[in-house]
Amino acid sequence: MLEAAAMASPAPQSAPIVTLAEVEAAARRIEGAVMHTPTLLSRTLSEVTGATVYVKFENLQFTAAYKERGALNKLLLMDEATRSRGVIAASAGNHAQAVAYHGRRLGVPVTIVMPTATPTIKVMQTEGHGAQIVLHGDSFDDAYTHALRLEQERGLTFVHPFDDPQVIAGQGTVALEMLADAPEIDTLIVPIGGGGLVSGVGIATRALRPDIEIIGVQTEFYPSMYCRISGKELPSAGDTIAEGIAVKKPGATTAEIIRGVVDDILLVPERDIETAVSLYLQIEKTVAEGAGASGLAALLSHRERFAGRNVGLILTGGNIDTRLLATVLLRDLARSGRMARLRIQLQDVPGALFRVVRLFDEHRVNIIEVYHQRVFTTLPAKDTSIEIECEARDADQLKALVDGLGQAGFNVQPVEIH
Repeated sequence: MLEAAAMASPAPQSAPIVTLAEVEAAARRIEGAVMHTPTLLSRTLSEVTGATVYVKFENLQFTAAYKERGALNKLLLMDEATRSRGVIAASAGNHAQAVAYHGRRLGVPVTIVMPTATPTIKVMQTEGHGAQIVLHGDSFDDAYTHALRLEQERGLTFVHPFDDPQVIAGQGTVALEMLADAPEIDTLIVPIGGGGLVSGVGIATRALRPDIEIIGVQTEFYPSMYCRISGKELPSAGDTIAEGIAVKKPGATTAEIIRGVVDDILLVPERDIETAVSLYLQIEKTVAEGAGASGLAALLSHRERFAGRNVGLILTGGNIDTRLLATVLLRDLARSGRMARLRIQLQDVPGALFRVVRLFDEHRVNIIEVYHQRVFTTLPAKDTSIEIECEARDADQLKALVDGLGQAGFNVQPVEIH
């Protein structure tokens, strides 16, 4: 499997942490309470990437993420006394909603510890599923530590988001459905945060289809599992839109499993994750959160590696802030040349702006906003700088406009984004 595993000294054979039989039992256990989501061939994504792409839409679950599978399997395996005492989890996202939702369904009291900076909408959504919310600390690690303390103080049972064999078995049911619905798949690309999903998927896939290549994906900002497996040292920090896989400390159990079942782990940049979110909405007409789109981002980042392969992608979730989604979509339009902001220098005299606007009309480029800057500029007092936000049909139409402005004697500088 992974290079780091191949370099390690052979370990004594021991019983597997999670077996195919446990994954199959989890599938029977959660059947009917968790949606068997569709795995569909995407002809357009296949054309875009050069691979034959199958997408499993886990964003169609009731809480819009695959996390329901592991959380429910864990809850169902508890005895009545344990359930009646209640459970606790630390999460600011999909795991919190999964535990809260299925806890309420089963009559299990649920406490969720969230960092104090958790967006209000996520607190409200989790609270709406009947959970008691405790806000504590500035980070997930703070919330996690506090949840463990409350577990002991209140006699609750902790439901770990990934480092738990019963949770891993539940997540592995994703693979059972994918391989049944799309047996043509020869490569799986799976997002990795703490590693619960890829562990469960890897165990099931290795048992049923050992020929399939399994590739894990992490954001470049949080390569924690990649570093743990490879032995490399890279920082895990930064603002990422893939917060669902922004894990600083990967699981010990999952790391052990991943060494044996995953072929490679790829790191993807934020830009490709943003593009993937946009492509899912434009092409598949479906909403993907950053973590949910990271598999497609890996396909975009490493096209040659996957060219000609039958690739299975797991769209793991669709819980993304609407304002953030709007920003991602607009940034993608700018990168593709369909939106732009042009900084234009001109004389501050009557008719100057008209001459600029007339060129926009001639090139059929739509003006969205115009910003004048007369004071905070290094230009001469008789000159002005304007920024025009505009939208074009494509990059070629925009280039023709910029060339036309230059030929008319205007100094034009596009305001770039990265």
